Amino acid sequence: MTDHHFNVLFLCTGNTARSILAESILQKEGRGLFKAYSAGSQPKGIVNPLALKTLAAYGYPAEGFRSKSWSEYATPDAPKMDFVFTVCDNAAGEACPIWPGQPMTAHWGIEDPATVEGTEIEKQRAFNEAFRYMRNRIVAFVALPIASIDKLALGRRLKDIGRLEGASQSVGHSE
Repeated sequence: MTDHHFNVLFLCTGNTARSILAESILQKEGRGLFKAYSAGSQPKGIVNPLALKTLAAYGYPAEGFRSKSWSEYATPDAPKMDFVFTVCDNAAGEACPIWPGQPMTAHWGIEDPATVEGTEIEKQRAFNEAFRYMRNRIVAFVALPIASIDKLALGRRLKDIGRLEGASQSVGHSE
Protein backbone atom coordinates (compact mmCIF):
# COMPACT_ATOMS: atom_id res chain seq x y z
CA MET A 1 0.00 0.00 0.00
CA THR A 2 1.34 3.42 -0.91
CA ASP A 3 1.41 6.43 1.39
CA HIS A 4 0.64 8.75 -1.54
CA HIS A 5 -2.65 10.58 -1.53
CA PHE A 6 -4.18 13.05 -3.95
CA ASN A 7 -4.91 16.59 -2.75
CA VAL A 8 -8.23 17.98 -3.97
CA LEU A 9 -9.39 21.58 -3.65
CA PHE A 10 -13.06 22.52 -4.07
CA LEU A 11 -13.65 26.17 -4.95
CA CYS A 12 -16.67 28.41 -4.76
CA THR A 13 -17.18 32.10 -4.27
CA GLY A 14 -18.22 32.27 -0.61
CA ASN A 15 -16.96 28.88 0.68
CA THR A 16 -20.05 28.48 2.85
CA ALA A 17 -22.10 25.60 1.42
CA ARG A 18 -21.31 23.63 -1.77
CA SER A 19 -17.53 23.60 -1.39
CA ILE A 20 -17.90 22.68 2.31
CA LEU A 21 -20.27 19.82 1.38
CA ALA A 22 -17.72 18.61 -1.18
CA GLU A 23 -14.81 18.80 1.25
CA SER A 24 -16.65 16.74 3.86
CA ILE A 25 -17.98 14.18 1.40
CA LEU A 26 -14.52 13.56 -0.08
CA GLN A 27 -13.02 13.33 3.42
CA LYS A 28 -15.27 10.34 4.06
CA GLU A 29 -15.58 8.75 0.61
CA GLY A 30 -11.93 9.14 -0.34
CA ARG A 31 -10.25 8.42 2.96
CA GLY A 32 -6.80 7.09 2.53
CA LEU A 33 -6.47 8.07 -1.12
CA PHE A 34 -7.65 11.70 -1.15
CA LYS A 35 -7.16 14.71 1.10
CA ALA A 36 -9.92 17.29 0.68
CA TYR A 37 -9.78 21.07 1.00
CA SER A 38 -12.18 23.90 0.20
CA ALA A 39 -11.86 27.64 -0.28
CA GLY A 40 -13.55 30.65 -1.82
CA SER A 41 -12.58 33.54 -4.04
CA GLN A 42 -14.52 35.89 -1.74
CA PRO A 43 -15.04 33.86 1.44
CA LYS A 44 -17.89 34.98 3.68
CA GLY A 45 -16.03 33.91 6.81
CA ILE A 46 -18.82 31.65 8.06
CA VAL A 47 -20.07 28.19 7.13
CA ASN A 48 -23.79 27.92 6.44
CA PRO A 49 -25.40 26.09 9.40
CA LEU A 50 -27.68 24.14 7.04
CA ALA A 51 -24.60 22.72 5.29
CA LEU A 52 -23.31 21.39 8.60
CA LYS A 53 -26.75 20.12 9.62
CA THR A 54 -27.07 18.27 6.29
CA LEU A 55 -23.65 16.68 6.59
CA ALA A 56 -24.35 15.50 10.14
CA ALA A 57 -27.75 14.09 9.12
CA TYR A 58 -26.11 11.94 6.44
CA GLY A 59 -23.29 10.78 8.72
CA TYR A 60 -20.50 12.90 7.22
CA PRO A 61 -17.95 15.04 9.07
CA ALA A 62 -19.61 18.30 10.17
CA GLU A 63 -17.01 19.89 12.44
CA GLY A 64 -13.82 21.85 11.94
CA PHE A 65 -14.80 23.56 8.70
CA ARG A 66 -14.16 27.24 8.08
CA SER A 67 -14.77 29.65 5.23
CA LYS A 68 -11.37 30.68 3.86
CA SER A 69 -9.71 32.32 0.90
CA TRP A 70 -8.29 30.36 -1.99
CA SER A 71 -5.10 32.41 -1.57
CA GLU A 72 -4.20 30.05 1.32
CA TYR A 73 -3.62 27.33 -1.28
CA ALA A 74 -1.76 29.41 -3.85
CA THR A 75 1.41 29.89 -1.82
CA PRO A 76 4.65 27.93 -2.29
CA ASP A 77 4.31 26.29 1.16
CA ALA A 78 0.66 25.22 0.64
CA PRO A 79 -0.18 21.60 -0.12
CA LYS A 80 0.36 20.84 -3.81
CA MET A 81 -3.04 20.20 -5.35
CA ASP A 82 -3.56 17.33 -7.75
CA PHE A 83 -7.13 18.38 -8.60
CA VAL A 84 -9.04 21.66 -8.36
CA PHE A 85 -12.81 21.63 -8.91
CA THR A 86 -15.05 24.66 -9.08
CA VAL A 87 -18.51 23.91 -7.72
CA CYS A 88 -20.25 27.19 -8.51
CA ASP A 89 -20.58 29.06 -11.78
CA ASN A 90 -19.17 32.33 -10.44
CA ALA A 91 -15.92 30.74 -9.29
CA ALA A 92 -15.62 28.91 -12.62
CA GLY A 93 -15.64 32.23 -14.44
CA GLU A 94 -13.14 34.01 -12.20
CA ALA A 95 -9.44 34.30 -12.78
CA CYS A 96 -7.96 31.73 -10.43
CA PRO A 97 -4.54 31.92 -8.86
CA ILE A 98 -1.76 29.89 -10.40
CA TRP A 99 -1.82 26.65 -8.47
CA PRO A 100 1.56 25.12 -7.67
CA GLY A 101 2.01 21.77 -9.43
CA GLN A 102 -0.42 22.40 -12.30
CA PRO A 103 -3.38 20.38 -10.98
CA MET A 104 -6.09 18.93 -13.21
CA THR A 105 -9.21 21.08 -13.14
CA ALA A 106 -12.90 20.70 -13.91
CA HIS A 107 -16.16 22.50 -13.26
CA TRP A 108 -18.73 20.60 -11.18
CA GLY A 109 -21.31 23.36 -10.73
CA ILE A 110 -24.54 22.77 -8.91
CA GLU A 111 -27.24 25.21 -7.85
CA ASP A 112 -26.56 27.11 -4.64
CA PRO A 113 -28.83 25.77 -1.88
CA ALA A 114 -28.04 28.84 0.24
CA THR A 115 -30.00 31.09 -2.14
CA VAL A 116 -33.25 29.15 -1.75
CA GLU A 117 -35.93 31.16 -0.01
CA GLY A 118 -38.98 29.77 1.70
CA THR A 119 -39.73 27.60 4.69
CA GLU A 120 -37.05 25.77 6.65
CA ILE A 121 -38.29 22.55 5.01
CA GLU A 122 -37.78 24.04 1.54
CA LYS A 123 -34.33 25.29 2.44
CA GLN A 124 -33.37 21.91 3.92
CA ARG A 125 -34.67 20.17 0.79
CA ALA A 126 -32.32 22.33 -1.31
CA PHE A 127 -29.36 21.38 0.86
CA ASN A 128 -30.32 17.69 0.72
CA GLU A 129 -30.47 17.89 -3.07
CA ALA A 130 -27.12 19.69 -3.29
CA PHE A 131 -25.62 17.07 -1.00
CA ARG A 132 -26.95 14.25 -3.19
CA TYR A 133 -25.66 15.81 -6.42
CA MET A 134 -22.24 16.50 -4.91
CA ARG A 135 -22.00 13.03 -3.38
CA ASN A 136 -22.82 11.45 -6.76
CA ARG A 137 -19.98 13.40 -8.38
CA ILE A 138 -17.49 12.52 -5.67
CA VAL A 139 -18.39 8.83 -5.65
CA ALA A 140 -17.88 8.77 -9.45
CA PHE A 141 -14.54 10.60 -9.03
CA VAL A 142 -13.27 8.26 -6.30
CA ALA A 143 -14.13 5.26 -8.49
CA LEU A 144 -11.92 6.47 -11.37
CA PRO A 145 -8.71 4.47 -11.96
CA ILE A 146 -6.66 7.65 -11.46
CA ALA A 147 -3.27 5.95 -11.18
CA SER A 148 -3.68 4.00 -14.42
CA ILE A 149 -5.51 6.40 -16.74
CA ASP A 150 -3.80 8.86 -19.08
CA LYS A 151 -4.19 12.57 -18.38
CA LEU A 152 -6.28 13.36 -21.46
CA ALA A 153 -8.81 10.59 -20.72
CA LEU A 154 -8.88 11.58 -17.06
CA GLY A 155 -9.59 15.20 -18.00
CA ARG A 156 -12.54 14.12 -20.15
CA ARG A 157 -13.93 11.96 -17.37
CA LEU A 158 -13.63 14.79 -14.83
CA LYS A 159 -15.61 17.07 -17.15
CA ASP A 160 -18.21 14.34 -17.67
CA ILE A 161 -18.66 14.06 -13.91
CA GLY A 162 -19.45 17.78 -13.86
CA ARG A 163 -22.33 17.12 -16.25
CA LEU A 164 -24.05 14.55 -14.02
CA GLU A 165 -27.60 15.17 -12.82
CA GLY A 166 -27.95 18.46 -10.98
CA ALA A 167 -25.44 20.44 -13.04
CA SER A 168 -26.16 24.15 -12.76
CA GLN A 169 -27.53 25.63 -15.94
CA SER A 170 -26.81 29.33 -15.50
CA VAL A 171 -24.20 31.78 -14.34
CA GLY A 172 -24.83 34.17 -11.51
CA HIS A 173 -24.96 32.02 -8.42
CA SER A 174 -22.96 32.91 -5.38
CA GLU A 175 -22.44 31.01 -2.22
